[in-house]
This record gives sequence, C-alpha cells and structure tokens, in this order.
Amino acid sequence: MKQKILVVDDDAAILEVLEMRLGAMGFDVAVTSDPRKALEAVEASRFDLALLDLRMVPTDGMRLMEALHQRQPRLPVVIMTAHGTIQTAVEAVRRGAFDYITKPFVNDELRAKIARTLATRRWARDRERLLTVGQALASSGVMARVLDSVAQATVEATDADRCVVFQLERGALVIETSVRLEPGDDDLELLALFSSQAAIAIRNTHDLERLRSGAVAALGRMATQVAHEVKNPLAGLRLYAHHLEQRLARAGDAEAKELAGKIAGTVDDLASVVAQITAFGRPPELHRTATSLHAVLDECLELGRARRPSERVEIVRAYDQSCPQAMLDARELKKAFLNLVLNALEALDGAGKLTVATEYSAAAGMVVVTIDDTGQGMTEETLARAFDLFFTTKATGTGLGMSIARSVINLHGGELTVSSRENYGTRVQARLPLEPVTK
Repeated sequence: MKQKILVVDDDAAILEVLEMRLGAMGFDVAVTSDPRKALEAVEASRFDLALLDLRMVPTDGMRLMEALHQRQPRLPVVIMTAHGTIQTAVEAVRRGAFDYITKPFVNDELRAKIARTLATRRWARDRERLLTVGQALASSGVMARVLDSVAQATVEATDADRCVVFQLERGALVIETSVRLEPGDDDLELLALFSSQAAIAIRNTHDLERLRSGAVAALGRMATQVAHEVKNPLAGLRLYAHHLEQRLARAGDAEAKELAGKIAGTVDDLASVVAQITAFGRPPELHRTATSLHAVLDECLELGRARRPSERVEIVRAYDQSCPQAMLDARELKKAFLNLVLNALEALDGAGKLTVATEYSAAAGMVVVTIDDTGQGMTEETLARAFDLFFTTKATGTGLGMSIARSVINLHGGELTVSSRENYGTRVQARLPLEPVTK
C-alpha cells in the first residue's frame, strides 16, 4: 500500500510540480489550495506526511498544522517556505513541525527530507508500540489488569477506536478502526508482533496465578494448623481471665478488675483472628436457600453502621428491584459483604459517601453488586496486593477480609474485582450467578 502525502499550497504551479514529483517517487498524493478541504481530507483518511506552505490566505501553515494535529496528532508536517530564515525554522519546529524546506525545491533535498521524516515517524511509532508491549509484560500479574493493559496499549499503538481481547484456546486480539484508517503492511506487521507479545504476557499471568494459587493453598493449610494449635490455649486464657475478673470484683479492687477485663478483651480479639484464619483455611460447604440479596445487603449495612457510626457518612442504596430471590448461602454472603462494607466505611474515616448498588441481568442469570466509597483510595502497590493473605494497611487488621470475601464469592461461582485510585475512592464489584453453576 502506498504511503499518503497531503500537500497544501495556494500556488497552483507548486501543487502541480509536487503532485508530479511525489507521484513519480511512488506516493499517493492529495493536493489542495483550500485549508478547509485539507481538514476534511484528514478527517476522511489517515496521511503519513503533510507538506504545508507557510504563507497562505486566509490561514497560514502554522495554524493549519495545529488544526491538522487536532485531527491526527501524530501526523508529521514539513513546512514549505520561500522565506527560509533561521527564525522561521525555529518557530515552525517549536510549534510542532518536523522540519522545513525552502522554495524553489531541489529534487534531491525534497526526496531526502521526505525519506528522513517518514523513517523517523516509523521509528517513533515502533518505539511507542514496543514500549506498550513492555508495559503489558511488566504489569502486576493480575489477569484483569493485564487484559486491560493489553487492550489499552493496542488502541494507543494502532490508533484504533476500540479493542477486544478474547481468551479462547488460541486467543484473539480484535481491533476496530474507523473507515478512514486503512492499516498498511507496517501496521499489520507490528500488530502481529504486539499480539504475540501480549499472548506471552497473558500466558505468564496464567502461570503466575497458578503459582499463587498453590502458594496460597499451602499457606492456608499452615495457617489453619497454627490456628488449631492456638485455639485451645486461648480458650483457657479467656476462662482464667474471666475468673480473675470475678474474684477482683468481689475483692473490691476496681483497678485490677479493669486490667483483667482488658486482658479478656485482648484474648477475644486473638480468638477472632484465629476464627478468621480457620474459616479461610477450611472453606465451608454452601447451604443454599431462597435468599433475598437485598435483605442480606441491608443487614450488612446496618451492622457496618453500628460498628462504625458516623453522622457524616451518607449511605445510598441503589437496588435493581427486578432482582429476584436466588439460591444462595445467606450466612456466608453476610460474612463476605460485611467485610467489604466495613472496609469501605473505614476508608471513609467518618465522612463521605458509601453506595451499594445491584444490577440484575435476566439473560445472564447474574447480578452484579457494586460497593463504591469516596474514601482515600489505594496506591497501585496496595491494589495489586488487595487479595494477598495477611496483607493489610490497617493498624489492627488481620489481612484476611478481602481473601475471605473473594473465597465466598468464588464458592458461589462468581467473581470479585477491585478498582481504586488514590484520593478518588474504591469500587468493589461482585458478580454472582443466581443459580448454582454446574461444572
């Protein structure tokens, strides 16, 4: 496919000469003396280079170049001028031109300038595309983020309107372009390279997820064993602290009684941690009954508000009233959603907005529960580790809440995802099938 060059000059003789010379060089040439037609041409088709006359009426080459760059930002422009001063050249480059050439044209100089511009343009595009490949390969290892990175990088690298990544047996990377964008051989070659590298990133992420899954399972077994060994001694300590508290109350030693109460409270906190570890290490079997998901969410919101009361927190319920009752384990879902609600309330730190929404799809037999907060959000590092066992940024947290929530949603055949930006809040989404998934 021929490379396309747009030429704009108000001198008909110049247009005729350039159309003839550039055509002889093997380019597809579009010439016009009307800046408006030049803009229409760029909106209708993608060009590889534009040659613009500096001094035209009613607009000059500089302003036309800026207008063209609004429509095709990476279009390289060479300014043509009969007034080739250093100041003109510097100003043209400063405002976005790649180079300039003086009239009358020397044929070898014209050929050399065009060749250098197109070669540099391709080098820049190749560099950008390989950079996006590297970013995808160096991403966090979380599949949802890798796929998003691949799709976004593909759009930016190919000037496509949108991109879809299909995880089939062989995989597919599909891009949609506008009518004006015809991919050339260079585009297809680089897209093939990008696709192969994206496939490596996805395959590596699959392998990493399998390794993580094995490591988490081993860690869960070890944690469960430790929790089992600690559980009985903690029960004994709680009993001794309770007896001590009673004796001190009878003896009238209020200060010592208060201290014994603090010991008992600390033991209760430890027992709670042990219970969470045990629950994570041994996921329960689900006991499904006809359940109103909205009732479960309401109860979690009430419990969350009771634990973290604040008059400055606004709670919004945006429920899809078409959502029917479903065969779910209400007890386990309360555990999951209460953890998520408490996380959101803690992120708000006493002020802000918490929104809990549901969206039902009858065709998919699926409901999406979204929990949004306007809190401080997470850093990239914290977000990447959100589901890691025992990872927490809280002074008193166990680092198990998110893992337990995901485990419960996964047991129901669903999926739990988190998105967040520092200082912009956090969104947690749980996709739940309303009927048991057969495997």
